[in-house]
Amino acid sequence: MGTFRCRSGLWVLILVVVLLGLCEIGSVVAQNRRPKNVQVAVRAKWSGTPLLLEAGELLSKEWKDLFWDFIEVWLHTEDSLDSSTAKGCLKKILEHGHSLLSEPLALLFEFSLMMRSSSPRLVLYQQLAEESLSSFPPADEGISNNVGAEALETNAKMENKKSDLLLVGVNPKSPGGKCCWVDTGGFLFFDVSEMLLWLRNPTEPAGDSFQQPELFDFDHIHFGSSAGSPVAILYGALGTDCFKKFHVTLVEAAKEGKVKYVVRPVLPSGCETKTGHCGAVGTRDSLNLGGYGVELALKNMEYKAMDDSAVKKGVTLEDPRTEDLSQEVRGFIFSKILERKPELTSEIMAFRDYLLSSTVSDTLDVWELKDLGHQTAQRIVHASDPLQSMQEISQNFPSIVSSLSRMKLNDSVKDEITANQRMIPPGKSLMALNGALINIEDIDLYLLLDMVHQDLLLADQYSKLKIPHPTIRKLLSSLPPQESSMFRVDFRSMHVHYLNNLEEDAMYKRWRNNLNEILMPVFPGQLRYIRKNLYHAVYVLDPATVCGLESIDTITSLYENNFPMRFGVILYSTKFVKHMELTGGGIYSSVKENDSHNEDDISSLIIRLFIYIKENHGVKTAFQFLGNVNKLRIEGDGSSDDVPEMHHVEGAFVETVLPNVKSPPQDILLKLEREQTFKELSQEGSMFVFKLGLAKLQCCLLMNGLVFDSNQDALINAMNDELPRIQEQVYYGHINSRTDVLDKFLSENGISRYNPQIIANGKPRFISLSTSILGGESVLNDINYLHSPETINDLKPVTHLLAVDVATKKGMKLLHEGLRYLIEGSKGARVGMLFSVNQDADLCSLLFVNVFEITASSFSHKKNALNFLDNFCSFYEQKYIFASSKAADNTQAFLDTVYDLAEANGLPSNTFKSALTEVSIDQLRKHLNKVSHFLYRQLGQEFGVNAVITNGRVMFPIDESTFLSHDLHLLESVELKQRIKHIVEIIEEVNWQDTDPDAITSKFISDAIMVVSSSMAMRDRTSESARFEVLNAEYSAVVFDNENSTIHIDAVVDPLSPSGQKLSSILRVLQKYIQPSMRIVLNPLSSLVDLPLKNYYRYVVPTMDDFSSTDYTINGPKAFFANMPLSKTLTMNLDVPEPWLVEPVIAVHDLDNILLENLSDTRTLQAVFDLEALVLTGHCSEKDHDPPRGLQLILGTKSTPHLVDTIVMANLGYWQMKVSPGVWYLQLAPGRSSELYVLKDDGDGSQENKFSKRITISDLRGKVVHLEVVKKKGKEHDKLLVPDDDDNSEDEKGNGWNSNFLKWASGFIGGSEQSRKSESTSVEQGRGGRHGKTINIFSIASGHLYERFLKIMILSVLKNTHRPVKFWFIKNYLSPQFKDVIPHMAQEYGFDYELITYKWPTWLHKQKEKQRIIWAYKILFLDVIFPISLEKVIFVDADQIVRADMGELYDMDIKGRPLAYTPFCDNNKDMDGYRFWRQGFWREHLRGRPYHISALYVVDLKKFRETAAGDNLRVFYESLSKDPNSLSNLDQDLPNYAQHTVPIFSLPQEWLWCESWCGNATKSKAKTIDLCNNPMTKEPKLQGARRIVSEWPDLDSEARGFTAKFLGDEVAESSSKVDLESKEESSSEVELESKAEL
Repeated sequence: MGTFRCRSGLWVLILVVVLLGLCEIGSVVAQNRRPKNVQVAVRAKWSGTPLLLEAGELLSKEWKDLFWDFIEVWLHTEDSLDSSTAKGCLKKILEHGHSLLSEPLALLFEFSLMMRSSSPRLVLYQQLAEESLSSFPPADEGISNNVGAEALETNAKMENKKSDLLLVGVNPKSPGGKCCWVDTGGFLFFDVSEMLLWLRNPTEPAGDSFQQPELFDFDHIHFGSSAGSPVAILYGALGTDCFKKFHVTLVEAAKEGKVKYVVRPVLPSGCETKTGHCGAVGTRDSLNLGGYGVELALKNMEYKAMDDSAVKKGVTLEDPRTEDLSQEVRGFIFSKILERKPELTSEIMAFRDYLLSSTVSDTLDVWELKDLGHQTAQRIVHASDPLQSMQEISQNFPSIVSSLSRMKLNDSVKDEITANQRMIPPGKSLMALNGALINIEDIDLYLLLDMVHQDLLLADQYSKLKIPHPTIRKLLSSLPPQESSMFRVDFRSMHVHYLNNLEEDAMYKRWRNNLNEILMPVFPGQLRYIRKNLYHAVYVLDPATVCGLESIDTITSLYENNFPMRFGVILYSTKFVKHMELTGGGIYSSVKENDSHNEDDISSLIIRLFIYIKENHGVKTAFQFLGNVNKLRIEGDGSSDDVPEMHHVEGAFVETVLPNVKSPPQDILLKLEREQTFKELSQEGSMFVFKLGLAKLQCCLLMNGLVFDSNQDALINAMNDELPRIQEQVYYGHINSRTDVLDKFLSENGISRYNPQIIANGKPRFISLSTSILGGESVLNDINYLHSPETINDLKPVTHLLAVDVATKKGMKLLHEGLRYLIEGSKGARVGMLFSVNQDADLCSLLFVNVFEITASSFSHKKNALNFLDNFCSFYEQKYIFASSKAADNTQAFLDTVYDLAEANGLPSNTFKSALTEVSIDQLRKHLNKVSHFLYRQLGQEFGVNAVITNGRVMFPIDESTFLSHDLHLLESVELKQRIKHIVEIIEEVNWQDTDPDAITSKFISDAIMVVSSSMAMRDRTSESARFEVLNAEYSAVVFDNENSTIHIDAVVDPLSPSGQKLSSILRVLQKYIQPSMRIVLNPLSSLVDLPLKNYYRYVVPTMDDFSSTDYTINGPKAFFANMPLSKTLTMNLDVPEPWLVEPVIAVHDLDNILLENLSDTRTLQAVFDLEALVLTGHCSEKDHDPPRGLQLILGTKSTPHLVDTIVMANLGYWQMKVSPGVWYLQLAPGRSSELYVLKDDGDGSQENKFSKRITISDLRGKVVHLEVVKKKGKEHDKLLVPDDDDNSEDEKGNGWNSNFLKWASGFIGGSEQSRKSESTSVEQGRGGRHGKTINIFSIASGHLYERFLKIMILSVLKNTHRPVKFWFIKNYLSPQFKDVIPHMAQEYGFDYELITYKWPTWLHKQKEKQRIIWAYKILFLDVIFPISLEKVIFVDADQIVRADMGELYDMDIKGRPLAYTPFCDNNKDMDGYRFWRQGFWREHLRGRPYHISALYVVDLKKFRETAAGDNLRVFYESLSKDPNSLSNLDQDLPNYAQHTVPIFSLPQEWLWCESWCGNATKSKAKTIDLCNNPMTKEPKLQGARRIVSEWPDLDSEARGFTAKFLGDEVAESSSKVDLESKEESSSEVELESKAEL
């Protein structure tokens, strides 16, 4: 230590000498070179919400009842609170929250509260509160309209109002000074006294229109409420006096069963002063968000393109923070030096500033780069805080790189990294939470916290269930088997009639039997003729239906054309199946019963004749018979849609067998009809189809057991889907020449029954049963289960809970099937009953339930118990449900029957007698109410619910008549295989230490499996995993062991990559608040040739310091960049979660071109962004069809159903819309979309109707909605997009695919916001009354220079036309100044404008560079970014000057093409060397077509959408953009490359002139002039503009003058040209644009 002291003392001495030497010079330089900082914040669009209410919402996520516990705890201690600061209040709230939570959950609660992650939920309640108030408008409503406000001011706020339309959750104003009210649907009560009067008789409705308020699954329903009571919703905020009064009264009323008490926490604006100390904390400030990244990238320079206008003075947003002096700078830690030499503070700080300003590197020599990745890994691993070190290095890399590259490398680090990279690609990053892989690209903190929260919550529940800690860790890191959507129906039976056999039939003898040929490449559409039964196409059909007979024709024609497939049919009679359903699926119906019913059943007759012919004349003749039936049917008098009649069948039979028989065929036919030959066989076939569950589909195809539609397209698609699976099995040797492919597939994935509700692609609905058991709800603990005979002591991994309403036929049917399921025998499952009855149920219904429960508790081990219950159900059904006059009064007769049935089944009647005579009806009702309450809380449905809950999976049988015991068997096998089996294996091995050994029965373990598997199903997890343990982690990894934690994180990270920058921060947050065990293997790129990172990065997370310790202010988290390089040009980008749409709202400087040395006295450059909206995305599908391209969707609220609209892309059926927190309704747009389609029911019992889908946005994670639509009956063959025959007629829009909609939607939005309508729509706006058809012009700009050009372009357009003009600007990149100026400019010059935006879809290959993203926006989303009502738009580059009337171009006939561009001119011969399209690839590809310039083009949006041009362009882009060398000028190369598919109309040359390519000869004719970059001279933009375009300086002067006048700048309206040019030339801060169009 002594040496160290001496050395550090020496350093200080040297430093002091250096400083004193530098003092004279330094003091001057330091003034100019003081380091500058950058600070960025993102605010929510909505106003701040109370922190106290957010805490309640977070706690209810842990467990619903904690919300109520928190209210009680807070109300009891409220008076003792004396916190007068935000930090004090936060600590108080956390203290109360912690008292209700266990340790790991408490830490996460603290962080989530600081993140303000439940604020959106409160915004949603604000929307509902506003709706509640607006449904009862007060009588004395006086709305003040300040009509005389300044027009300009109104206009300036217009844009905000537009986007605010999306903000549906605006905080309501306090109604009449009241802060709380109760809504009962019929009344609003603002005073407790009024409500008490109502509570005396709450069931009395208020007039005819009375309707109970709608409740949602996120609502807080008091646990004391009973299910059927009237609803009372309290809107108010914890902390106000009125809330306390209402709450106490309503809790009392709920416990008495008078009301169902619901709280929606809202603090109306104006009530902030009426809350207690901490009740309003969070409402006074705007809500700053965390959980995003900010990058400052060092800009590359090529063309001078920086705006030379001076920055507006007078707005300084100085940052309050001090700099962190503990960070090392070039080996010095200045905090320590200052401690020792405080008297030299100013000199030491000047020296630090000097060091900082000279440390930035954006280049290194090759030999310095060689080991940089390994050196970084070594620095991180050896640091005292490795995660902080990783964050510091990756986020400040340009300032640290030179010191890193001088570090001596340890070989063991390098060797270990090299060894690991044999198993994982260098630079690859991966992350897994408890074994489940997380997509690094889309990772965001909100999603990650939700996943961690789910796991911590499960761990907490399991430990309360006494499951040991090691088992909990094992359960949480166990992954379910890969979810197989490949359910194949096992149809193997004697009822399949095969037409052919590829392996045995002579006609296939010449085919090869080498299976490996299936792996050989072939041309698209070419078939492989292999002599092996690889594809079994078995059609299940009724031969007396049109679709059945058409399928037969399909089979026959494919067979005759040697199609390489084995064909077969299973025939059934629809009539017989219907009869089976009516008789309850009873298999043994008497023959007599069926005789009459078979006489007129043509299906059965055809099947019997088919079997006869097959047995006597062979299967091919039998198929020929079916073909003949169809032929005669079509040739008959009726239409081709008529079903076959008896004479068709008889004629076909005669025609088929005539050549093959000696006796007359008519005699054979009569004999067969009379003797009912093969009747049994035909009935068994129908029975088989009924059991398989396929009869519901009418006609279907089983391709190797997979279920498809029966049309020919579906057959080809099915074959193509199956091919890769067979190829994979052949490749790995699992299928060889001896394998029976069908047997293999069906034995691996076969199921005995098809029920789309059980095995459909949609995500099943799950509920967690663990919360119910832990919540002291004894309903589940009280259940006595029924078992199959002699299996009562076996472990039962599967538990079916049947919720049964005993007063309905449907309920009784479900009960019957449950009993039948057990009678048939199930070794792995048990059945429990949850009976619900109405409040006014008669005595016999109650006794029925009681008998059931006595039997289950006392006799479930007896063999005959199930038969007794089955008989008892039948008796009850006949007597009390089907009977018209109820025998309700005769209780004794009911009891006597019970005793008789018990004796008959060998059960002692005495047990029933003693139990039934002592029964307390009140107790029974109480118990049944508890069950109803449980079902309501879990399923959200009140009385009359019939459902099956299988280990937490909820299913409401859609059609009870066809829901059979077989479906319960199917549920058992599917759930066991997919979700339960791996849990059983873990639970069976548990060593139950803290549990009484006698308590560990098979029931105890079955309960544990039921609870664990139900709660595990709630997790949002992929089943993808990676084997991290194979990587070495001794020298190049960061390992944190925490045995007590149930969270384990595995990560492989390249610290010098963009994902490393983000992950380093996220891992630090997790380590601080979750304290997981972690194993982070570093995986840097081994041999670098360039700097891997050329940016600074900050990831924004909140800290306790954001909460003021002096007052109630919450500053919120911000990104802070200290000591940024002064002379480097930086560009700012935000890295926000996928669903966020953000825009800058405060930024004095150009965020594209930040040059900090221009900041003069300001120390900190500040930028504030708004979270403008969240993105709701989705995929729309139509079963067995391509996505419904062009389908129009609208979204809105109940009161305003149309706020946003969009169309469905062909690419994955993708669509997106902008939303904010609230309750939204999605529906098909009026017009063709809703004429053809309806939304498909979800089948989870929740969908209200076919016409709208409710979507709740209650967090910051957005939402992905899977929407399935079906065509309406009779519209199956109608096309959605009907092209207009006459492309030129603008007026006759009657036939257009969206014409109905256009009339209705005009003025609404697409991917954009509410259209801004000027006071008079088309004429006389601003100066020089404009008239005629509006010209729509679209442009995009980024950075102050291009915005300056954009204003000039606007002026040049307006000065050359008298028609109204509407400009469309892409909002994403516009500066706040531009957005402030444009409303005033629109007012002054008389034009309309709209700001539009579209979020880049996740599935489309992303661009990294800002310039390339901007180019992509010009071309990739034209079909979806504009409102559907817009039919045509012209793109004009920002740096273009227009000299002609754009109306001429707008009206030009572009010959039915979707796009029109100008070809590049070729008369400037000096540029021939740069015309790349005349040589190499482009010359070959274009084949004589012109190469067009993308600075100006026309889009016929109607044609563009009709012809799927947007979808085609995105497909081309996706395939080309992954190659970094293609699409170098993305916006121009893409349409030129795709013009064979998306045709381009070539505009006359004069529409676009640019000096670089066109030469001066044609300049005089130019209608527009574009300031193209000149690759030869690289002349700066501004200089070129003044030289080339004579009118440019005047237009510039006018635009700048207007801007200066509005912004109040002291800048002179124009500067002398000489001054500007000399300033531009001398300026070293010129930004050079990466590339614009050539």
